[in-house]
Amino acid sequence: MVGEQLLRAPALGGEIVRRGHEVALHGFGHPRHDELRPGASRDDLAKGHGAVEAATGRAPRFFRPPYGEATEATQAACERLALEPVHWSAWGLDWQSIDAEQIAALVSADLSEGAIVVLHDSPRYAPRQDAGPTVEAVALVADAAAERGLALLPVGECLASD
Repeated sequence: MVGEQLLRAPALGGEIVRRGHEVALHGFGHPRHDELRPGASRDDLAKGHGAVEAATGRAPRFFRPPYGEATEATQAACERLALEPVHWSAWGLDWQSIDAEQIAALVSADLSEGAIVVLHDSPRYAPRQDAGPTVEAVALVADAAAERGLALLPVGECLASD
């Protein structure tokens, strides 16, 4: 979850929790941490952590750095906030203006046991009109996982399982 988006739609955070989804942080804004001034990554994570907890009633456990970029300052901020950084191993380039089939094909190419998939629920930080193709791609990715005998799990369960 991105904190600044939760400020615009705080009820959405509660709905996500009510539907049983795992709560994780993607920052308050969406800056590249490797381009932030000293202390800014700490501030971004702390502000985002607070926004997520206020909107959902839960402290996030995981943090996925925007653009996959993290620094020593990012790591230190994660440690202070008890956040576990998580990266991905399968992605669909869904911030681009591509269709659902292309997104699903890209994800499926790297879909294997233990894979962590990254997809985006908003066009806010990307040059695309909307997240519709990503929404459509989720069912296609789920079908590909089922065909391979793979279970789709929240990242916390995936990381805890053998």
